[in-house]
Amino acid sequence: MSPANAKLNAFPVFMRIDGEAVAIVGNREEAIAKARLLAQSSAALRIIADEADPDLLAFIAVSGAVHVGAAYEAAHLQGAALVFAASGDKALDRRVAEDARRLGIPVNAVDQPDVCDFFTPALVNRAPVAIAIGTEGAGPVLAQMLRVRIDRMLSPSLGRLAALAASFRAAAEKLPKGNRRRRFWSDFFAGGPAKAIEAGDHAQAHGAALELLSTDAPAAGHIALVGAGPGAEDLLTLRAHRLLMEADAIVYDALVPEAIVAMGRRDAERLPVGKRKGCHSKSQEEINALLIELGQAGKRVVRLKSGDPLVFGRAGEEMAALREAGIAYEVVPGVTAAFAAAADFELPLTLRGVSSSMVFTTGHDLKGNSLPDWAKLAISGATVAVYMGRSVAAEVAGRLIEAGLSPDTAVAVVENASLGNRRRFHGTLADLPSLEERADLAGPVMTIIGDAVAGANFEQSEPLVAHKHEGAASAVAEGVQS
Repeated sequence: MSPANAKLNAFPVFMRIDGEAVAIVGNREEAIAKARLLAQSSAALRIIADEADPDLLAFIAVSGAVHVGAAYEAAHLQGAALVFAASGDKALDRRVAEDARRLGIPVNAVDQPDVCDFFTPALVNRAPVAIAIGTEGAGPVLAQMLRVRIDRMLSPSLGRLAALAASFRAAAEKLPKGNRRRRFWSDFFAGGPAKAIEAGDHAQAHGAALELLSTDAPAAGHIALVGAGPGAEDLLTLRAHRLLMEADAIVYDALVPEAIVAMGRRDAERLPVGKRKGCHSKSQEEINALLIELGQAGKRVVRLKSGDPLVFGRAGEEMAALREAGIAYEVVPGVTAAFAAAADFELPLTLRGVSSSMVFTTGHDLKGNSLPDWAKLAISGATVAVYMGRSVAAEVAGRLIEAGLSPDTAVAVVENASLGNRRRFHGTLADLPSLEERADLAGPVMTIIGDAVAGANFEQSEPLVAHKHEGAASAVAEGVQS
């Protein structure tokens, strides 16, 4: 991975070549490849080819390019805005590059980066939108692979939508700066105009854009309670990413990595609200009030929560506050930590003939005088996923053993599930109390308990306890009873 402060050795720019001459020197496939690329522009192509092969001649005939059918001379480059040396003969291409540079014309020599003034990118064309992809020496194959992937992601109608947007630019500039103008463009590209263009109805798209311009009602606020997933950026959902890119403000918890917050719009207001164990920068009541204030101000807000907002994310309290205040909201699911931890272990959370049910809980659920109802499910074979349970691991283990769960029940533990620095541990319920002694586990810890855990892949895992001691299980149980 490149360091955060890595510098580009080539800066990408778009050069105006409308009606300008672009000279291509070459007779065969290298020249025709460059000619086809340049034919996507409005440049005037000049192809210097004394022995052009049939494919190149056919291209010249169809494209209307100027054909100079003579052996190359420096004079053929006069007046060109760009030069491409594409003869396949390295010595000739170097000569062309030297001539172009002497004439003050930027030059590209195929497969000779050391003599190039510029590099040709892989191009995704949705004119007037163009996406140029460069890989700084990583090779054209990678650039082309990226081009194909990006091309599939973009609607074929994007160019038509961009052209319509250009026609409304002057009118949009008359809207008040800030939220009102951003809202127009957001609704333009995601609302009625975009949908009409996609359907091929340009007149309807134009009318929808006019309607957006004439809407004077204050923007209605909207809060999206978004699951950020367990931490890995590529586990964020597409909907979550889209909302982050549209947000006016991002309100996020301490466990959400900065890399995910950074995926939001660059000028979005970023508001950390903390909520780590034992250290809450804002109370839940203060967070509720902040969301209401932002919503009443007409802002689009992403309330970013680690994992899934509906699994120990206190989303219920925030939704109730927003409903009472009349603020519109939606919930966007995220990958919860239990699923990420199971994936890290290749662990089947349900297993035919072994476990057909699941329990999501926190270790603090077992701190009361009576066992919660789900403990009976654990004893009957359910897989139990324990969130935030490291500091009460001994109590969790002791209470479950006391209730009748076998001390030999398999246990899997993951710190920093889904991330590159994750750590995996395995053992039995009797081993679980050792977690409390692991001061080196600073990240969030997920514990999975149950017979299905025995089906996990432990090759990348280390034992919770190096040497199991006799009577460990009874000692745990006795400690809880006392």
